[in-house]
This record gives sequence, C-alpha cells and structure tokens, in this order.
Amino acid sequence: MPSVMRVEELDKSFGHNHVLKGLNLSFPSGATTVVMGPSGCGKSVLLKHLVGLLEPDSGEVWFDDHRIDRIPEAQLGPIRRRIGFLFQQGALFDSMTVGQNVGFPLREHTQVSAEERRRKVDQMLDMVGVGGTYDRNPATLSGGQRKRVALARAIVLEPDVILYDEPTTGLDPIRSDIIGKLIARLQNALNLTSIVVTHDIQLSFRIADRMVLLHEGQVRMEGPPDLFRSSDDPEVKRFLEGRATRAELAGIQDAREDDR
Repeated sequence: MPSVMRVEELDKSFGHNHVLKGLNLSFPSGATTVVMGPSGCGKSVLLKHLVGLLEPDSGEVWFDDHRIDRIPEAQLGPIRRRIGFLFQQGALFDSMTVGQNVGFPLREHTQVSAEERRRKVDQMLDMVGVGGTYDRNPATLSGGQRKRVALARAIVLEPDVILYDEPTTGLDPIRSDIIGKLIARLQNALNLTSIVVTHDIQLSFRIADRMVLLHEGQVRMEGPPDLFRSSDDPEVKRFLEGRATRAELAGIQDAREDDR
C-alpha cells in the first residue's frame, strides 16, 4: 500500500533531550495508523514535523512527492490545506460562534460565498453529530461537543490526511467511544488517511488498521493490532498492560521514606 506521508532517519533534540533518534516511519494511504507510546517518547513531536511546525535536526519529512522539511514556511500553505489537525484541547476560538470556528478555514483559504460557507459548515456539524449548534458559543458546549466541533473544523476543507493529537483526552469512556466511532466513520466516508496519537489503548484497538509503538525515540513495534495482542516483547506488553517498572515504582517508595 502506498504511503502518503513518511519520515526517514528523523532526528530531533531539545537541548540535552534527544527525543527522536533516527526515526523511520511511513503512513499508508487510506488507512488509520495509531501511534502509541509513553509520555515523552516523541509522539506529538512527530506530528508537528509532519505539518512543518518543527524542523528536524536531520532526516527527511515527506508528503507525497513533497519534502516538507525543505519547503519554506511561506510556501507550506497548499500542503497544510490537505492536512486536517485535531488539537489535543480542540483549540476553538471562544470569541467566535461554533459556525464561525468551523467556517474559519473556508474564509481564510477559499473564495466560496457566505451562503455556500454556511451550507458546508452545517454539513460538517451534522456529520460529527452536533447539528444545530451553529450559533452557539463554544463555552456553552460540553467537552465532547467541543471536541466534535473541532473535528468538524479539521475536516471542513476535505483534507487527504487528518492528524489526531490525543483525541479522547479529558473525555469520559462514553464520549471517548463516540469519538472513536466518529474517527472510523469519517475514515470511511471521506476516504481519509488518519494518523492518531493516543494513550487510549481501548481506542487504539477499536480504530487501528495499523499500530506503532514508539519507545525511546524509535519504533519498538509496528503492524496490525493482532500482532500487538500476541506480542511477547516485554516493553509492548508493559505498555499495553499499564505496568510501571521497578525503577519507576522505586521513586514512589523513596518519596514515602523521605516523608517519615
């Protein structure tokens, strides 16, 4: 299956913190790839490289035949319009109504009329299950509704790829399930390539065509969900089961002793 996005030998450090260490990873077109891993392993840093928000220290970042890391910031607009991004906290503008938030990319990047913009925004809101909220302020919505409005904004330009940064953060299990079903539904309805960064193990197994586990800045394992279910790799099993190491637990024990 051809890859719409890929990174080759991607290296990134912040001071003495070496986050990505020669990372090689591709994202198959039309599939949902879930990227997992412990905090600080480089998941969100990877996403920011994919849209050109960060420059690699070395290595390459590709979108189709375009090498993103070599394109000047001022010329990245056409590529970024083909990529939707659902931010972890939604990043809605509270000074705008729901309709204005979702219509913002259309107003900024297209020449469609106000009437056509309204029709498109209503269509997207209906698609994610929050129809009828056009004139509401985001502050009046629940967390799950805000997330869905942000998702409507991410898809309003009908991108080829959508990036999800922790899409279920802050949501209860039922709302998380709704978001998972929406990701799967949009994947099929819009023929998207989806890249999902998450700590949510249940979500990962529900939506993934392919899973990737990052560990210490590199790919520890990648493949279909069944490969992860049957894995004997100790790091894979530890992450999926949510088990801390003895060294991590020792820090808690030391703190308790210091309090005595």
